[in-house]
Amino acid sequence: MASAPDSSRAWLVQGGNVLATLEVAATRSERRRGLLGRDRVEGVLHLVPARSVHTFGMRFPIDVVHLDGDLRVLRVRTMVPNRLGAIVFGSRSVLEAEAGAMERWGVSVSDQLEIR
Repeated sequence: MASAPDSSRAWLVQGGNVLATLEVAATRSERRRGLLGRDRVEGVLHLVPARSVHTFGMRFPIDVVHLDGDLRVLRVRTMVPNRLGAIVFGSRSVLEAEAGAMERWGVSVSDQLEIR
């Protein structure tokens, strides 16, 4: 089972290609804060653990990727501000990135991701 690195900064990798820098939100307060108060996101934010997210109070739309415990993609959605996301059973963590990033990077359901 894959786990988040101890560092608060890492890389999101797919098939050996670095997609983006990755910021880990592992504590309850980091997950609760998420992207609130930001005008944009650089790279991706990895919420660990997480089965759902919301965009209440967010200033911009985001891509939301639900991952299982092995970092396999279960679901990819774009969410606009002020929405409540669905609970995704089997999800152990969630990636948040700027809207359109996952399509640009070619990330889709069943893809295997890595954190380095």
